[in-house]
Amino acid sequence: MPIVHITRRERFSAAHKLSRPDWSAEKNTATFGKCSNPNWHGHNYELWVTVKGEPSPETGFVIDLSALGQALHEHVVRQLDHKNIDLDVPFMKGRLSSTENLAVAIWEQIKVPIEALGCVLHCVKVQETENNHVEYFG
Repeated sequence: MPIVHITRRERFSAAHKLSRPDWSAEKNTATFGKCSNPNWHGHNYELWVTVKGEPSPETGFVIDLSALGQALHEHVVRQLDHKNIDLDVPFMKGRLSSTENLAVAIWEQIKVPIEALGCVLHCVKVQETENNHVEYFG
């Protein structure tokens, strides 16, 4: 049976700032630029989650996309949407809220629930702006 990849897109809006509390304001600004604004800033993120597996002989599906969407909402979107990533999101506590770290943390949140749906997590892509995205393959 062939292995097929399928991707689901979700969206969320969230605020954050790139700043290390152990650094001076000058060093944070020099390193992170306007993303270190002490009053935060926000993005309209797009999340792309790709899973892989063998299509079911009964349905032709690798995964029920509705169930995948529900898992993503429960474990990720609901926790991030219209939140401050640095202050409000438990799975980001203690992590600098870079897009790279966010992609890894999302992977950690959804790996087990996706496996419970009968397929394998292949990739988490987080698009922060139209020009920047991160892909994480575990």
